[in-house]
Amino acid sequence: MAHRFGSTIGVGAAVIVVVVILVSHQSVAQAPAQYRAPRTTDGKPNLSGIWQALNEGNWDIQAHAAQPGPSEYGALFAEPAGVGIVEGNEIPYRPEMLAKKKFNFDNRLVRQMIDSVRLEPLDPEAKCYMPGVPRANYMPFPFQIIQSTSKILIAYPFASASRLIHFDNVGESPVDSYMGWSRGKWEGETLVVDVTGFNDKTWFDRAGNFHSDELHVVERLTAASPDIINYEATIQDPKVFTRPWKMSFPLYRRKDKGIQFLEFKCVPFSEELVYGHLRKQPNK
Repeated sequence: MAHRFGSTIGVGAAVIVVVVILVSHQSVAQAPAQYRAPRTTDGKPNLSGIWQALNEGNWDIQAHAAQPGPSEYGALFAEPAGVGIVEGNEIPYRPEMLAKKKFNFDNRLVRQMIDSVRLEPLDPEAKCYMPGVPRANYMPFPFQIIQSTSKILIAYPFASASRLIHFDNVGESPVDSYMGWSRGKWEGETLVVDVTGFNDKTWFDRAGNFHSDELHVVERLTAASPDIINYEATIQDPKVFTRPWKMSFPLYRRKDKGIQFLEFKCVPFSEELVYGHLRKQPNK
């Protein structure tokens, strides 16, 4: 009897082992392989195309409820709610810098005295400043990536902004700028872009999230399918933040019939706001 019982246990154990092996093999067989993008002439992943983010990060990169716009316009300029694009939904501001972020938001549409002469709205977007990186990638406009073997050009509609990603040895940025100085490399299927050389005149969003001229951004762009690029950016700025933090979101290929890159030259739209108070005669 004991022998029969032992044999039953042995057979049962063998069946369990076989089932585990079959399930393991099936899991391995079903594991999706990493997508391999089409290649350029030098064998690198080709990310060329017109792309657009579909999120609410331009209003606020953190999770937020819908907000009203100026009351005289009703719902026209209200802010849509969003789940946020910051991983963990936390931006690690230094305490004194968090107060500045709040000041930015509270006064984003209020004219501020600049260099004792000019009165300007605080929000850089209102003044048609180039949007900076990473913000240019999640503004509500499509943008175009044009790829060659030694450079990648990214053209953005807002304020006619653009940037070159250099793969050759171009050294450090010769001057600080709105869009920074981009140097790229490939890590397998991922384009890694190291961006430095920023000025401090751009924000991350309309909520007043900001940075200093020590901003350092590392972007990673990985094609997930023919029509999706997974984008992430790691943000470092020791003047403003206590540690690095990250944002991430997908970019979608625009496949509309007749899609093309169109400009958004916003300078004429902002002239009255920025300089209208200098008129000798009111504009009727």
